[in-house]
Amino acid sequence: MSKVKKAVKCFEDGYNCSQAIFSTYSGDFGVPSEQALKIASGFGGGMRIDGTCGAVTGAFMVLGLKFAKGKDKPYDKITKFAETFRQKNKSTNCQALIGCDIRTKQGMDKATNQGLFRSICSQLVKDSAEILEEMLAE
Repeated sequence: MSKVKKAVKCFEDGYNCSQAIFSTYSGDFGVPSEQALKIASGFGGGMRIDGTCGAVTGAFMVLGLKFAKGKDKPYDKITKFAETFRQKNKSTNCQALIGCDIRTKQGMDKATNQGLFRSICSQLVKDSAEILEEMLAE
């Protein structure tokens, strides 16, 4: 199974978007999947602070594992990833991407009842993994 499909399956199996991305790639860099699931557990849904999409933050963690060297930070890779993700999806902000605020009961009910996690977030996980595949191959 490709990593893109593995990430989407992980998300559809009930893990959050950040967990799905980070755990799919973490083993390639010595971080066991079970540990990655714990590390990324608080980053899904825009970290529940109206923040960056978890599929994006999960990818940022992967890029850190791949490209950070000592005190050198992979900001150029992070910037490139974010720009590419924005080109595909118009934003990196969770609330803007799914069209509701899942920090509220009303927003969570809307996302759940309208199947937004499955229809929108699964695609965001897929997009994130596809971008990572390209960047990690460079």
